[in-house]
Amino acid sequence: MKAVIQRVSEASVKVDGKIVGEINTGFMLLVGIDENDEKTDADWLVQKILNLRVFSDENDKLNLSIKDINGEILCISQFTLIADYKKGNRPSFIKAAKPDKAIPLFEYFKEELLKSCLKVESGIFGANMKVSLTNDGPVTIVMDTITKQ
Repeated sequence: MKAVIQRVSEASVKVDGKIVGEINTGFMLLVGIDENDEKTDADWLVQKILNLRVFSDENDKLNLSIKDINGEILCISQFTLIADYKKGNRPSFIKAAKPDKAIPLFEYFKEELLKSCLKVESGIFGANMKVSLTNDGPVTIVMDTITKQ
């Protein structure tokens, strides 16, 4: 699994012109699922995201996690994160998990985030989504469960 984690002051996602998810201060997550990903990848990613200390403390140091600030999370499925762009100029998405595997794993990922008791919203898997956000900082982190980086 790959995730792009953006610290935001607000974010929302629209499908067919209607807001289907929106948050205030927290994380906007773009999540890509590889064909080889399993629940253990989701578990690792959830723990890293929930404990990532990128929110400012009283001394303006990045010492607080999203749990510490009772932040909110917006999850967006993003198969294009699994693009293979090494050959030619048109990316291949062949390694992205097919919907029959990706949807249950994405749902599991969201359920595990919800166990933190934080507000978690999402877009609609496979839909044409319009995502808006105000990146705070900006702070953007990329995580990959294959390399654990």
